[in-house]
Amino acid sequence: MSIKLSVVDQSPVHGSHAPSDALNLTVELAKVCDELGYHRYWVAEHHDSIHFASPCPEIMVATIASVTRNIRVGSGGVMLSHYSPLKVAETFKMLETLHPGRVDLGIGRAPGGTGQTSQALAYPHQPHHGDLYAYQARELEGFVNGTLPDDNPFKNIRVLPDGTPRPELWMLGSSGGSAGLAGQLGYNIALARFIDPDNCRPSIFEHYAAEWDRAGHEGGPNKILAIACICAETEEEAKLRAGTAVFRKLAATQGIKESFLTPEEVRNRYSSFPPALKANYDNILDGYTVGTPEQCAEEISGLAKGFGCEEISTVTVTYSQEDRIDSYRQMVTGF
Repeated sequence: MSIKLSVVDQSPVHGSHAPSDALNLTVELAKVCDELGYHRYWVAEHHDSIHFASPCPEIMVATIASVTRNIRVGSGGVMLSHYSPLKVAETFKMLETLHPGRVDLGIGRAPGGTGQTSQALAYPHQPHHGDLYAYQARELEGFVNGTLPDDNPFKNIRVLPDGTPRPELWMLGSSGGSAGLAGQLGYNIALARFIDPDNCRPSIFEHYAAEWDRAGHEGGPNKILAIACICAETEEEAKLRAGTAVFRKLAATQGIKESFLTPEEVRNRYSSFPPALKANYDNILDGYTVGTPEQCAEEISGLAKGFGCEEISTVTVTYSQEDRIDSYRQMVTGF
């Protein structure tokens, strides 16, 4: 199977740099990945986070697309519950007009932040906490593709820029809750195994494909599996570097918020963990793809085969930007 490698970038606030550098480091990595031949580069949306720096994927998409040449660029994703479907459609049609054939519009149901940020983003109205997501996703598809039904009150709105190409539409999910909706509405699907590997199963893609076929959409659906991955010259070094991201995820389950730790700090803390906490840490690490280029390539190939998809997107969070760039350089050498 020929596998396309892609990237989901959460714009981590690297401990190796000032927080204000995080977004420029995302741009730097995108340029490297474009040169390395990665297929697409998506940027995430987070609010009020000490770990992730980008609340505005549409601005990052515009910036990255303007400094790269071949790689597709998109949102992974826009947290649609906060926004007007018309405005999102206009924004990404504008991006596709300026960078034809290269823009993806990925949307998600999650808030991307705290309840308080959801309230602030909705103010002076009340947040609907994703209750209207299916309706919003349907409206967004209608605005982008010009397929609003005749009885829709917004049917006659001209979505600018007029007569332009359309971005690819993608729906993000982690445990299958959105798979049926994506298939019904004709969205491509990206499954975030890096969020919930224990509940991320191939049956989700199967359910999605069944709904796509039942809806009678033309062509075949596109699928991406997004995984957490740390690649290094040796397995030992890869596991050491992975500690920063693994500990952050472990800390979140314990209600602990602190900036990224160095790999060495994580190693020292792990040594003093009680057995139950070590087991939790090890379980999180087991859900990552970690190792040498050959080891990562073998596991990625197995996941692609098991999930029946031809594109794997990798999320790589490390303490330093140097390690993150090295991981993406090392990874392509395994294929």
